[in-house]
Amino acid sequence: MSEIPAVAAQQHATTIGPGRLILVVGPSGAGKDTLLGLAKAACADDRGVVFPRRLITRQASASEDNEEVSAEAFQRAAAAGDYAMHWEAHGHRYALSRAIDDEIRAGRTVIANVSRTVIAVARRHYTNAVVVSVTAPPDVLAARLAMRARSSDGLLAQRLARTVDESTSTPDFTIVNSGNAEYHARQLVRIIKGERWDE
Repeated sequence: MSEIPAVAAQQHATTIGPGRLILVVGPSGAGKDTLLGLAKAACADDRGVVFPRRLITRQASASEDNEEVSAEAFQRAAAAGDYAMHWEAHGHRYALSRAIDDEIRAGRTVIANVSRTVIAVARRHYTNAVVVSVTAPPDVLAARLAMRARSSDGLLAQRLARTVDESTSTPDFTIVNSGNAEYHARQLVRIIKGERWDE
């Protein structure tokens, strides 16, 4: 199953900065939302770090901090230019509000779970776009997806077989999330704060 990129057109001639946009990507079951949740708690007192809520056209789950929107409302907002970026994956549509642009212009670090299909365009439109790949061995991914068993996820085999053009989505950092989640979340926090992360 392929992801379909659909990135909102930017309404400016220059790239957005000086803050950083950290894009967390990786296969289903890699544990991206778990690490993001732990990192968000660790950065709770840092006003310079922002974890925006994604808008998604499917039912929200307890493990994600997302905002559910109808397909109709999503389409209206996308047409109005309300999204900094949006994409389609697994039959659902996802977006980040254009409000993230203001946070980045203010010098803050914005971190979000996105599709790898938006990386190339994000790198063109943001001065400081950083890509963090969160992954795990195939057997770990399969076990996590089977355990999650979310009905809106679709067929397990399709999610595991999903393909994405990797030529424009090379990550700056890769976290192999197969061990202790707290440890890997600390790695992510160090990346967010611009510290040495692989200790």
